Amino acid sequence: MTKNHNGTSLPRDRLALIAHDGKKVDMIAFATYNRDALSRFDLVATASTAQMLREKVGLQVRAVLPGPEGGDAQIASEVAQGLVRAVIFLVDPLTAHPHDPDIATVMRICNVHKVPIATNVPSADLFMSSPLVAVPEGEFTS
Repeated sequence: MTKNHNGTSLPRDRLALIAHDGKKVDMIAFATYNRDALSRFDLVATASTAQMLREKVGLQVRAVLPGPEGGDAQIASEVAQGLVRAVIFLVDPLTAHPHDPDIATVMRICNVHKVPIATNVPSADLFMSSPLVAVPEGEFTS
């Protein structure tokens, strides 16, 4: 059992997954390759990402609202509450998004609360391959 930054006990580390529409295929490939490692986490994702991960990869994922309808803000709130260990947010940097302020909020909140955020597959791969992933949160300090 691990504890968040507020000292609340959590049964498993939570990992948030978000993928812009142009990066959904990348998320499926990433999640398929890392299925066993991801299954050790309590997963939360925005609505369409969660549905896709359940149907295509077979992962158990709790869904929040779609990103443009407040899902990004819901994940940012969970990060701020110390409920999320890391965020994998596969961003499509070449497409304009009407909810850009929410996207920026997720990134800002992750930085404020020192929660790792991966915005592309190579950085997500680095996170998943890190030996620190196996260390319960709070047992390693930087």
